[in-house]
Amino acid sequence: MSPKPADPKVRMALVETAADLIAAEGPASLSLRKLAHAVGTSTMAVYTHFGGMDELRREVRREGFNRLREHLSAVPRTDDPGADIDNLGAAYYVNAVTNPNLYRAMFMEGPVGDDDTDVGFDTFEQLVDAVQRCIDAGRFAPGDAYAMAQQLWAVSHGVVALQLAHLLEPQVAQDCLRAAAGNIIRAFEDARQRA
Repeated sequence: MSPKPADPKVRMALVETAADLIAAEGPASLSLRKLAHAVGTSTMAVYTHFGGMDELRREVRREGFNRLREHLSAVPRTDDPGADIDNLGAAYYVNAVTNPNLYRAMFMEGPVGDDDTDVGFDTFEQLVDAVQRCIDAGRFAPGDAYAMAQQLWAVSHGVVALQLAHLLEPQVAQDCLRAAAGNIIRAFEDARQRA
């Protein structure tokens, strides 16, 4: 008798339900039996699809970054790098509020192992690239694009985290994000341009 083939719908259900359980009860509460019960499958399904719980946890994080990557990749690169930064920030926000439990697993739980630390770094590099393009175009004063992008990301992440914790209403969070990012961007602008 041959083994039952892996069902992609079950695989995704395991990933999403694991993210839900981690967000609701913390990573320590995620167990094989609890997950299988919540999905309505056998514990063997985790081994069939992932080989074990550690790989499932890695896949939760990877899936979160895959979805973020999809949102960011949908932002067209234009001749206006400043507008591109705004649009990347909006895409980051939409991804986070659309996939809140995956977002929590990506950023609040951290890597599963040392080999997982670079997962999703390419999503941040898109922001670094847009900041560098602003520097190159004379929109921003010369500086370290990586450090400048970190500031923009930190503001976006902070606002999203406050909304996901129900400490900011969605409209307040969006207004705060727009204002804070705008303040940072104005601080980056070339003094000659401001004059």
